[in-house]
Amino acid sequence: GNKMNFRIAIIKCFMLYTIFSGRAKRAEFWWFFLFCMIVGLMGSVIDAALGLDAAIGGNGVFTTLIQLATFLPSIAVGSRRLHDTNRSGWWQLLWIVVFIGWIPLIIWLASTSKNENNRFGDEPTD
Repeated sequence: GNKMNFRIAIIKCFMLYTIFSGRAKRAEFWWFFLFCMIVGLMGSVIDAALGLDAAIGGNGVFTTLIQLATFLPSIAVGSRRLHDTNRSGWWQLLWIVVFIGWIPLIIWLASTSKNENNRFGDEPTD
């Protein structure tokens, strides 16, 4: 297939926004992560410029809309990424444990793919 890039990762993650099964390579996860950071920052800037930065319970209007739009696809691609390292997607709950939980999660999300089929499916092609 095509080599995973920024655009393909974004399209794939939104197309698979409720697919928690299967596997995702590192590039797919991290490109989508970068996309979420960029649009989140843009939303914050727009909210601040329009004076909407505290409109919805202390959150900005655009920031909140972006968070709602990217929440499910982020959790889904995180699950698929952890599956690629032969771990359960439920490990994402470690995000709740500030810093202590983040360390192993970031290491796992950044680790190399297990280049074999595992209990979560066949090795991804991209």
